[in-house]
Amino acid sequence: MIPPEFEYTAPESVDEALQALTQGGEDAKLLAGGHSLIPLMKMRLAAPSLLVDMRKLSDLRGIERANGGFRIGALTTHAQVSQASELGVAAHAAGKIADQQVRNRGTIGGSLAHGDSASDMPAVLLAAEGSVVARGPNGEREIAATEFFQDFFETALADDEMITEVRLPAMDGWKFAYEKFTRRAEDWAMVGVCAMVRGDFEDVRVAFTNMGGTPIRASAVEEALRGQGRGAIEQAAQAAAEGTDPPGDLNATADYKRHLARVLTRRALEKAAAA
Repeated sequence: MIPPEFEYTAPESVDEALQALTQGGEDAKLLAGGHSLIPLMKMRLAAPSLLVDMRKLSDLRGIERANGGFRIGALTTHAQVSQASELGVAAHAAGKIADQQVRNRGTIGGSLAHGDSASDMPAVLLAAEGSVVARGPNGEREIAATEFFQDFFETALADDEMITEVRLPAMDGWKFAYEKFTRRAEDWAMVGVCAMVRGDFEDVRVAFTNMGGTPIRASAVEEALRGQGRGAIEQAAQAAAEGTDPPGDLNATADYKRHLARVLTRRALEKAAAA
């Protein structure tokens, strides 16, 4: 289908982009990689009156280490993230996103701002206890992952704000794995599991993709494993579905997704432990 008519602008700076976004009001949308927004527009599920294209904002690209962590520009592509092995589980998960064409265009900031719990990076950000930096007319603020994802396709970003960078702590000493199940390699995950382990399970973090309206920390699994060692993985994984509310769809029922969560949690934890 063809989207409805819209105005278009490609600002030269972040300030100009924010000005255009503010002037456009709630019907203005930012365009980063476009892999989520453009299909919605073609299906007329989204009809912005103004597209603010971020492609010229080169300051929002790149990865640097600072203050004991990493700062990733919002327009850094999934391909670039996947090639930065120092990012640990973020790089590993980014390499599993869709196919190479999507990874070359899709951006980490765009993925997080879209707020789709079926995408891969939200669960990674939650497990890593990272944050995003949002900038708007009233200045800049840092939003923790635990506060950023609020509901299905809903985040803490205001209509006149944009993500400028993503912050991840340096996870030195942590082992990790990201497992997901899809019908085809390029599909959204039916279920995804991000697992992080420090030492001999001295600390454990597990977060889910597509097991609710937002990414979810598997607190029951974490509590069952913390300090217990590798031998407790099988039993702890049985608690994976606790506190989840997976959406049933054409690919899988809610019960099947709960089954997948248990299976993938065990696999991810075993891979992380063996890394």
